[in-house]
Amino acid sequence: MIDTSGSALPVAPPVPTGPLDEDSVAALERVWEAFTTQVDPADVIDIGDTGDARLAWLLSDVLRFFQGGVVGEAAVEAFDRLTGASVSSSGVRSQWRKLTDLLIAWDLEAPPGYAAYKERLFTLVDPGWAPFFADPEAEVDWRLVSWGGVLIDDRELGDPDPCVRGCIPALDDPPVTDAAGGDWHPDDRVVFAVEINGETRAYPKNMMEVHEMVNDTLGGRRIGMPYCTLCGSAQAFFTDEVPAGAENFVLRTSGLLARSNKVMYELNSQSMLDTFLGVALTGPLRAEGVVLTPVTVVTTTWGDWKTAHPETTIVVQDGGRGIDYPADPLRGRDDDGPIFPIGDVDPRLDVQTLILGLVNPDGVPIAFPVEAARKRLAAGGTIALAGVELLFDGGGLIATLEDGSPMVTHQSFWFAWSQFRPDTLVWQP
Repeated sequence: MIDTSGSALPVAPPVPTGPLDEDSVAALERVWEAFTTQVDPADVIDIGDTGDARLAWLLSDVLRFFQGGVVGEAAVEAFDRLTGASVSSSGVRSQWRKLTDLLIAWDLEAPPGYAAYKERLFTLVDPGWAPFFADPEAEVDWRLVSWGGVLIDDRELGDPDPCVRGCIPALDDPPVTDAAGGDWHPDDRVVFAVEINGETRAYPKNMMEVHEMVNDTLGGRRIGMPYCTLCGSAQAFFTDEVPAGAENFVLRTSGLLARSNKVMYELNSQSMLDTFLGVALTGPLRAEGVVLTPVTVVTTTWGDWKTAHPETTIVVQDGGRGIDYPADPLRGRDDDGPIFPIGDVDPRLDVQTLILGLVNPDGVPIAFPVEAARKRLAAGGTIALAGVELLFDGGGLIATLEDGSPMVTHQSFWFAWSQFRPDTLVWQP
């Protein structure tokens, strides 16, 4: 196992089995009962003296909300005592990220009752997360769920509220203009483009960095497009394929993350979904076995896309909300690699390598490094692997089967794709 810097990770500590002992429960309760008043750092350190390394997951959760203070320092010291990993002397910018990376890489077992402890802490921050924890059959690995630093977007469909309470506001049914009316957007700027039933639309990347979610109608279909800025992944799903009697789905950003991948949810049912896979994990949609049908998203430039698709539309300059969108909202935030925990990494590619990912009809996941693939195609070469061929469309990469049938694809950073599909076949130039 290696981390994002290529360094070997320490060996995981041993963990006990069975229920927590009385001393461990008492230590946890002293801390958890104090969250609404004032936590005593000494009580946090006591967790480190229980000898039960499984409690390190709860220390990670405490540290997430108490970084930079005496309680956070106590959580790091307690983690060191439990695991012997010496995170307190690591010198890294985020000790929370470092120790959580270790826990994920170790795949350390969570303590009994972990989800209930996590719920008690997280719902103090935002009660809107309570429905996610309420499903006893939830298909969520709660160890991997962390706070993304924002609150839940619980606005109704079409609400123009800019979300002053601290959420990332989805953009619902934005007004659009034709290609000529889209001259406001520079030709060299990146767009995420979608085509459905012959109708095409471009969503500027800088807009998506502000909203991270769009609900829209295109080609007579309802779609939702989450954009996980942390994993470089714009995806689209049909949201009009619903269980009998249900309303069309409305996708929202929860404010939670799972291994640095945004966690989205469906507003009407309050069901959490795996953003990367489109699988319902909690609530009524989980009970119905809902898996969203994906749609290809082409990442390209506005100039290339409108040249290839002159009939395209594009979202209007202010998003229909009177917003002055900055050209670079993130300001290089991810230039130095992941800023949230991801665990160990697949060393075949650099973690931030952009790849075009897909799953072929045989169920084989395939990743094509974008830069290398573009160079090959631009030089007149061909790209084929496991029955899949890559082509240009409007300056972006798309994939087809050998018979020309289109494949659903989207781009993402390698760390994100590989953690969800570790058995991926990688194309090498």
